[in-house]
Amino acid sequence: MQKFLSLLMRRLNATACEAWRPRGTQLPASPHRRRLGLATLSLLYLLMLILCQSSCSLRGSVTDPGKTASGGAGSRGSKPYTIQGKTYYPLLSAKGFREEGIASWYGPNFHGKKTANGERYDMYGMTAAHKILPFGTKVRVTNRSNGRSIVVRINDRGPFVTDRIIDLTRTGAEEIGMLAKGTAPVVLESVGTVKGLEDGRFKGRFYVQVGAFGSRSNADRLLAECKRQGRDGRVWFADHASLWRVQVGPYSGLNEAEAAAAILQETYPGNFVVAE
Repeated sequence: MQKFLSLLMRRLNATACEAWRPRGTQLPASPHRRRLGLATLSLLYLLMLILCQSSCSLRGSVTDPGKTASGGAGSRGSKPYTIQGKTYYPLLSAKGFREEGIASWYGPNFHGKKTANGERYDMYGMTAAHKILPFGTKVRVTNRSNGRSIVVRINDRGPFVTDRIIDLTRTGAEEIGMLAKGTAPVVLESVGTVKGLEDGRFKGRFYVQVGAFGSRSNADRLLAECKRQGRDGRVWFADHASLWRVQVGPYSGLNEAEAAAAILQETYPGNFVVAE
């Protein structure tokens, strides 16, 4: 990007010199040439600003870290991800979490865009971005400068800027009195637990879907095949799709179901995890 900007700057200088070449030189600067030069100069300058703005973003980008085959978030974005050459390892639990550092906020440029857990960012909501806390974690954010505090829910990743630990929404920043300044020293403390998450594991009943058929007999044959392999399962009818679905399980947690899905992938490619 720096090389490209350097080339643009050289082109700007060349265009400016060509447009304003003094009279008496080999190529006189006619009014037409001046207008053309100015137009080119303006266009290149605008392009340079756009590219610079794009390349100088400090937030970085994360797209659905930890996404599972079923299209949901695996352990609330618990899988490692890499931004700007650095790998982050999200926590499996926020129990007892406490952190001190600098808070910032992000607004109009991201409003309406997807967050890392797939939601749409609402700069007027009470959510926040954190680099490693599980999605869904509620965090109390206290401004150490004035004592004002709020509780926000983590649904995004960031901020990827040195010494900053959390990105708030516009409303969150306003509530703790840091909207105008943009940053503030804060203390983060986890509040409660994420529903269904125990020690980093989502508990419940999960299945791995390995097939779907319009015929019940075909579904029964596949289930029988799975049972011959020593795997329990079920066949159930999905009214909305008019299909008989074959699902292996149940498993007592999301992690166990995902591990089984990985093993089954070779025999039943395209399988995915579903929650009951």
